[in-house]
Amino acid sequence: MAKITKTELAEIDALVGEPLKVNAMGGAYDAAARMDRGIAGWVPPLQSADSDMLVDKLIIDARARDLGRNDAYVQSGATIHKDSIVGAFFMLSAKPDFKLLGKTQEWAEAFQEEVETKFTLWAESPHKWVDAARINDFTSMIRLAVGVYVYGGEVLATGEWISQNAREFKTAIQMVDTDRLTTPADRGFDPMIRGGVKRDAYGAPVSAFIRTKHPSDYAWGPGYDNFWREVPWRKPWGRQMVILLREQMRIDQTRAISDMAAGMREMAIARKFRDVTLQKAVLAASYAATIESELPPEAVYAQLGVGSSGSPDISGAVTDYATGYLASVNAYLGASKHTQIDGVKIPHLFPGTKLNMQNVADPAGVGQEYEQSLLRYGAAALNLSYEEFSKDFTNANYSTIKAAIAQTRSFMQSRKRIVANGMADSIYRLWVEEAINNDRLETFRAKEANKLYTNGYQNLLFDALTNADWIGASRGQIDELKETQAAVLRIKYGLSTHEDELAALGKDWRKVYVQLEREAKERDKRGITLLEDNGVNAASGSPRQDQQDGQTSDGTNSNDKKTK
Repeated sequence: MAKITKTELAEIDALVGEPLKVNAMGGAYDAAARMDRGIAGWVPPLQSADSDMLVDKLIIDARARDLGRNDAYVQSGATIHKDSIVGAFFMLSAKPDFKLLGKTQEWAEAFQEEVETKFTLWAESPHKWVDAARINDFTSMIRLAVGVYVYGGEVLATGEWISQNAREFKTAIQMVDTDRLTTPADRGFDPMIRGGVKRDAYGAPVSAFIRTKHPSDYAWGPGYDNFWREVPWRKPWGRQMVILLREQMRIDQTRAISDMAAGMREMAIARKFRDVTLQKAVLAASYAATIESELPPEAVYAQLGVGSSGSPDISGAVTDYATGYLASVNAYLGASKHTQIDGVKIPHLFPGTKLNMQNVADPAGVGQEYEQSLLRYGAAALNLSYEEFSKDFTNANYSTIKAAIAQTRSFMQSRKRIVANGMADSIYRLWVEEAINNDRLETFRAKEANKLYTNGYQNLLFDALTNADWIGASRGQIDELKETQAAVLRIKYGLSTHEDELAALGKDWRKVYVQLEREAKERDKRGITLLEDNGVNAASGSPRQDQQDGQTSDGTNSNDKKTK
């Protein structure tokens, strides 16, 4: 058996803080066994989160993006994230805490209506005011953030103030490639800077070092410069300048990597497996023909004098024979150099030689099931169900699909809060601050702005004012009738609200109520009556019956019907 060296034992003692007693069979935990041949060589480095991550982040990000560019499954998985979290329209639902602000319910409703209308008008403007680059509107920007997060595990942006006459609001968001967030070359030994982020003694971010251009942009010509811009994380009064969204896996973790890293090797192998399988299918579908002489090679060689004493120059004679034979074949075929049958070439072989096609067999245990197992790795890495990731519903039923969607939705909700809501909240807070200080809101005037700052810094009242929910993608329905009935029952028994149920459908309940009121008035005005099927209970689907007085929907007594 292999033994622990004195050096290894000393390192363990230093780590534990006291001499370690090791028995011959290993420690108390099997996972720490050093004598087990199965895991004896498994000795991963014991490092900090940043030491583990920052060294490998660039290559992991590059590989993840390569899979996103060239693997249809991975690209589709990223699209599912965007469609399931953001959808076609990411809608603001302002939720100011009016009690903490010393306001009334009526004020809150008026503030919600005004802020939602003005913010949406600015954010979704076709002029793309929200984007400093004037490429994306608000919803497109949130979708971009979610997609970038899939491949890199983080999103980076900066809050800009652009003074242009055409802009009614100066606030704008500059999306930044995370590759540009790096430590400057001359600051590499600063212990307070890690992964381009400068931190204070508690680990809180102070500023970000962002390269003016991508590290690879030198290829675009002599205009390339290798400079960094230090951007303060916040202004002195609390206005956010750097937006870096990521989810920590460990303590003291500065940056993050994609969830895909854990399954990236399997996803790359699956891609190679599909390529090899396709090549094999093409090869198996092709065939080849050969042109051979009917004269046996032995007879030809005997006629050439092979084996007789004083035999002539065999190599020259064979060459002359082959040359003449192939020349005759070419002349017969019209001097064609590439004779083909349905596009398949027919080679002219040297007399006496044959072309044998070998069938490429499948390795043991490798087939469609093996590819499915690899795809399951990809689905797990992207936190999707296998059916959604592979688009393979052949073995799925209603129950399995419901379970898969429920599991995926729980993940999407948490990812929505971290990425989509986090990005949207940052943008919304920047806009509200400018709108108030420039006195652009009638429901909250600039003279009240001093309430939102304590000692010149944004306080909790500012958080209470800018509190908001975000309505994203619809939950989707497999069986619309059953799920609608379930929603009706939840509302009926107080387990949910119209706001929650309509938000699950991607709708704002206030707008729905306003529209329902408008339609009711218009129907009354035009004398239109909707025919409702009151004979069926919408929740249960069974005939409606009043159990208290025994009256059915048609006005007759159910007890009388039974006696008859």
